[in-house]
Amino acid sequence: MQLDNRAQTLLKALVERYIADGQPVGSRALSKISGLDLSPATIRNIMADLEEMGYVASPHTSAGRIPTPRGYRIFVDTLLTVQQIDEGAVGAGMRLPAHQPQKVIANAAQMLSSLSQFAGVVQSPRRESAFQQIEFLRLSEKRILLVIVDPRGDVQNRLLLTDVDYSPSELTQSANYLNQNFAGLSFDQVRARLTGELRKLSDDMARLMQSAVDAGSEALQETDDMIISGERNLLSVADLSSNMSSLRQMFEMFEQKTGLMQLLDVSSKAGGVQIFIGGESKLVPMDEMSVVTAPYEVNGKIVGTLGVIGPTRMAYERVIPIVDITAKLLSNALSHS
Repeated sequence: MQLDNRAQTLLKALVERYIADGQPVGSRALSKISGLDLSPATIRNIMADLEEMGYVASPHTSAGRIPTPRGYRIFVDTLLTVQQIDEGAVGAGMRLPAHQPQKVIANAAQMLSSLSQFAGVVQSPRRESAFQQIEFLRLSEKRILLVIVDPRGDVQNRLLLTDVDYSPSELTQSANYLNQNFAGLSFDQVRARLTGELRKLSDDMARLMQSAVDAGSEALQETDDMIISGERNLLSVADLSSNMSSLRQMFEMFEQKTGLMQLLDVSSKAGGVQIFIGGESKLVPMDEMSVVTAPYEVNGKIVGTLGVIGPTRMAYERVIPIVDITAKLLSNALSHS
């Protein structure tokens, strides 16, 4: 249902006041801060309509109202006035030597945390899923070391336990076959193409190559990681640390990282700043938590995502530009490294 201008103004005023002081907002306060020349009765009627539409809720202990996840959503999507932030001041902390990308990334996480006073998170750049070269080294009977070199020259090793004792010449022949026919492709592409090629190879060689593709794909996927800074800031946020259940959920998220990584992956595909509000987003584990994210690039290609983790009652007008500017600065810093 479309909100008229009066309803939008009152909802905006309510959300901003609630974010500022955390207390339910009553009709009398709204009449003062909204700037609308409306009677208290009219304001109460509009607020009742907003509650019926699911944008605000009434706590049992108060006559005032608070925003719901749906109310926060319409606020950040259509009513929010984003603050202007000095990009130069934000970027001063990212001036690190170009050959230290991990320090730049860690610094970005710390900067997000210190500027927002919540937790900052940066997903490390995803490695190329492609390989440039593969080698098989025979360690002992039925034990082979798989060596994978990606297009950037990074090396990953994996131990293969085989049913067959391959000779050094068989291992060299298999590596040459993969390098000559598939170098530069991702392991998923190799797997698809190998399906048709395996009929030309012996069963033993086919099994070795399938094992190499599976292990190589797993090796490169496991290199994805993230840096989190400022988790302790969230302990001082009453909305997130008010009970043991909330605390447990929050620190399980930081410890396991799987759900957070999934959220960051989703964000990288959308482009631009994304806001995930707990209670409406299945990717956020807590109703009281929001995550503001943005992807960053290296030389024009999206390689990861960064963001701020905080309460739903956060100053979105400040956090959004902090995340947006940090993503741009990190992109510039890494693209020139």
